[in-house]
Amino acid sequence: KTGQPLDQIDFTPVRGLADTKTAAVPVSGTEIRVAVVHGLSNAREILSTVRDELKAGKEPSYHFIEVMACRGGCVGGGGQPIENSLYQRFKRANGLYTEDAGLPLRKSHENPEVAALYEKYLKNPGGEKSHHLLHTHYHQRDRHAV
Repeated sequence: KTGQPLDQIDFTPVRGLADTKTAAVPVSGTEIRVAVVHGLSNAREILSTVRDELKAGKEPSYHFIEVMACRGGCVGGGGQPIENSLYQRFKRANGLYTEDAGLPLRKSHENPEVAALYEKYLKNPGGEKSHHLLHTHYHQRDRHAV
């Protein structure tokens, strides 16, 4: 958003297994309000709030909302080991955070392989080619169609 690197990339207020977590992150003098929700019913609730704010002419409560279908995100998803209690998800997430904190390269845009991919093929972050290839698009489907 600002073109400036973030000093702090560990957003601990939005970690954990609570249904909805929120935080305000200072970025170059601008407060970016974020929310992370687990479960589609929680997503529906927070999006309804934002819709109501927009209809009322108010600024939305959040600039960014991350929605994860599974509690704990991918650490709690269907591809994980059979033991998948909330305690195991918590332990798995903490292990990932610990591992990540010790890595020398933690920002994707500073990864030499990602930079080479953009330089040689995608060209412009957020450009037409990268948007077409790296973004998911959803379409209304008939539930009864085979």
